[in-house]
Amino acid sequence: MKPVLIIFFVALLTTTLQAQNEVARLKEKISQAADKIETKCIAWRRDIHEHPELGNNEYRTARLVADHLRKLGMEVKEGVAKTGVVGILRGGKPGPCVALRADMDALPVVERVNIPFASKVKARYNGQEVGVMHACGHDAHVAMLMSAAEILSAIKSDLKGTVKFIFQPAEEGPPEGEEGGAALMVKEGVMENPSVEAIFGLHIESDIEVGRIEYKSGAFMASSDWFTIKVKGKGSHGSQPWKGIDPIQISAQIIQGLQTIVSRQSELTKAPVVITVGKIHGGVRNNIIPEECILDGTIRTLDNVMQQQVHERIKWTATKIAEASGATVEVTVDTKTLVTYNTPELVKKMIPSLQSAAGEKNVSEREWVTGAEDFSYYGTKAPAFFFYLGGMQKGKDPKKAPPHHTADFYVDESGMKTGIKAFCNLVIDYPNTK
Repeated sequence: MKPVLIIFFVALLTTTLQAQNEVARLKEKISQAADKIETKCIAWRRDIHEHPELGNNEYRTARLVADHLRKLGMEVKEGVAKTGVVGILRGGKPGPCVALRADMDALPVVERVNIPFASKVKARYNGQEVGVMHACGHDAHVAMLMSAAEILSAIKSDLKGTVKFIFQPAEEGPPEGEEGGAALMVKEGVMENPSVEAIFGLHIESDIEVGRIEYKSGAFMASSDWFTIKVKGKGSHGSQPWKGIDPIQISAQIIQGLQTIVSRQSELTKAPVVITVGKIHGGVRNNIIPEECILDGTIRTLDNVMQQQVHERIKWTATKIAEASGATVEVTVDTKTLVTYNTPELVKKMIPSLQSAAGEKNVSEREWVTGAEDFSYYGTKAPAFFFYLGGMQKGKDPKKAPPHHTADFYVDESGMKTGIKAFCNLVIDYPNTK
């Protein structure tokens, strides 16, 4: 080998080792900082939990976030997609723009968990008074991202590129008649100025043990479509059904028919499909056959082609069943979220970042999930990676863990430190994967 080549390779090796040592040094600082900030993170989470706010109404939470980011010296924009907050941290070295996202909204659920910071909040939701509870862990997401923002701000001179902190409202959906959530944030340009090159998000899970991280490359979480089927028949006395066309009886047939789309018409070896009717309304009195019955439900798919096929089959099935009895139907399908798709190339590059946060044995790939996430909309603008973070007490049976969106939902706060480190490690590592 020529001397000039030897010198080149030695210099390259030296530069590589220096870069690796620098990353290791930063990750050690992050780990120590995560230990120190854990108490503050828990306090933030409990404060937000005790004062939950529904989608597009996260005014107190947004103010808490914005004040914190300003104290850290960031550029802060408020009122994004109604109540969203975006903070921009510019590192001391050139590099790409990476985004981290947390959702802020709570749910219309009355809390039943016996904890000192349980929610007592009431609010109006779609015209009725409801209890309000962080029954999906969004309070923990906000607290973890606030903590990551503080840690990364303290080492900004060592950061390569820019970090965009996205605190999003209305992940669970905006109030009726309003826009909101990730779709509106994207519409309002949250992924631009500066342009985001990669975006990361996490979700704490009540049935995954603390300290663990689970993910899936490619299609991870289902799309969520909401449908309404309006069955129009002919009214009659309940004692004389032959004089009418019973929309309630026809609706029952339609409900059964919809399940054959899943069991007999969908290629389930390719991807799962779920069709659920969650609400039925028809009639006002026991002995009156009404003129109309309305079915509302949800569709979950993990393949975009299958999603469109299911939409068409629902319309076909409902129409033909109704026609067989002399009724008519109106079918509408409204897409709420897309398939949450984790960019395989990005996932492959960033798994070591999660392993350095949780330990290699605590990071594993899982099967897809029929739950939905509007994080999916960010993936239409940049490579995206969304993963699950453990929030269940060690040794507990996952089958006995209270599910999300229920009055008994509970997460172990000791799992949040792993999430903080994961957020920070992703920011540190991504510029070095290019």
